[in-house]
Amino acid sequence: MKPGVGAFLLLACIAAPASAGVHPKRAHESRTIQEQLTTWFARALRAAPGTWAVAVASLDGQLIWSVDATRPMIPASTVKLFTTGFARSVVGGDARRQTRVMGNGHVDPTTGTWIGSWALELNGDPTLERPTRGGPSLSELAGQLRQAGIRRLIGPFNVVSASGEADAVYPDAWSPKHKGRLFAPLIGELTLNENLMSFAVAPGSAPGKIPFLVSESPSGVGELVEIRARTVTGRSSRLRYSREAGGRFVVTGTIGTRARARWFTTPTPDLRVLLEATWSRALREAGIEWIRADAVSAPVTADAPAVLAEVSSEPFDSIAIEVNRRSLNIGAELMLRWAAGEDHPAARLMAHVQQITGELDGIHLVDGSGLSHEDRASPLTFVSYLARFPLQPAGRGFSALLPTNGVGTLRKLARGLPGPGVVRAKTGTLGDVATVSGYLGRPDGVLLISLMYNGPRVWSAKQEQWKLFRLLGADGVTIPEDTLGISQ
Repeated sequence: MKPGVGAFLLLACIAAPASAGVHPKRAHESRTIQEQLTTWFARALRAAPGTWAVAVASLDGQLIWSVDATRPMIPASTVKLFTTGFARSVVGGDARRQTRVMGNGHVDPTTGTWIGSWALELNGDPTLERPTRGGPSLSELAGQLRQAGIRRLIGPFNVVSASGEADAVYPDAWSPKHKGRLFAPLIGELTLNENLMSFAVAPGSAPGKIPFLVSESPSGVGELVEIRARTVTGRSSRLRYSREAGGRFVVTGTIGTRARARWFTTPTPDLRVLLEATWSRALREAGIEWIRADAVSAPVTADAPAVLAEVSSEPFDSIAIEVNRRSLNIGAELMLRWAAGEDHPAARLMAHVQQITGELDGIHLVDGSGLSHEDRASPLTFVSYLARFPLQPAGRGFSALLPTNGVGTLRKLARGLPGPGVVRAKTGTLGDVATVSGYLGRPDGVLLISLMYNGPRVWSAKQEQWKLFRLLGADGVTIPEDTLGISQ
């Protein structure tokens, strides 16, 4: 693979007229960058043999240096960069997702009983019911029902979405080997606590006593956990859990009297069961009795259901910042569905990228998170998108939706750069993939960088990628606020 040199000038936005000639200082700076890149790549190729593709460009997308820039590569989580831009184009940076209680009927003023039908409406809010990370909760919904005078609900547990049935499934585009892993939960309108559940078990007060639950997330998980373990003398913990029918868990084994509480976290296997337990707890704590009958307390009229209670997510931009900072797969998939619906959302995402970049052959996407090995994107597609999407009406402030150096997946870039804000980028990592694409601020202008590696030496490749950012950003500057448009 030979480095290919595109443009020879590092420009901020607009290329100089051909008749203007080449400014000696800028020509020297361009040559210096090219020399640094050539030396770096030779070292990176020795440290991490495999398939590399690289594109470095000025802010207007003019290539400065490249290696196989048009080669389609497995991008991993850098796909989230595209998903963020597409979803923002459709829904807007201030958009929010609603979770509601819908009802058709009225409140009996004497007993406080809701007379009629009711249902929970979930719409894929990735922030819903997250006790440790913030976001709206089912307790808020129950509290609103209480304030409306409702003291009793009668009827079965019914869950819907604004488009009909509420469900969550494992995406066909994801490898079956990821099932059961924390980064690959079920995806759909039926979402709470990022579709993960956690609980902690502590030892009993003395040997022979039954251990007890000391924490749960989300609220109500404890109703699904049965503890058959026992407390023993010592510090060791040999607890384990097994899944039972009906979405329940059984904890067995032993835990020492001086052992710390043991945490268990798993993707939720049966989301309806967990949601029902969480909703039941929320109603009970709000002082609302729920009588689980097979039918509602009165015939349903033909009137459209009314909103009895409603909570909203944080704005889209806040969600996107967190999704990219944590590289949250469920968040990216839900943002894609938010914008594209369920009818071939990845195809709509791919069409968006092609329309923005003009690159028709350098992109093939089957999901919105990049977890699939079937995804393909070239470095040229990435730098073209980074250059052109911020020029779109929905692209203002786009760079600020990506993590900065020292934060989240870029935390390893906390050292070696002058300070935060020098880099805004998205990383991607799989068992055989290490990628990073984004912006690097320099005194002579902003660079667009896409480094893509597919091969067996992922850790070494990632170290070399960080070295390049430190090399080119050693005298870096914070990317100007007027370029970002918003602050993190």
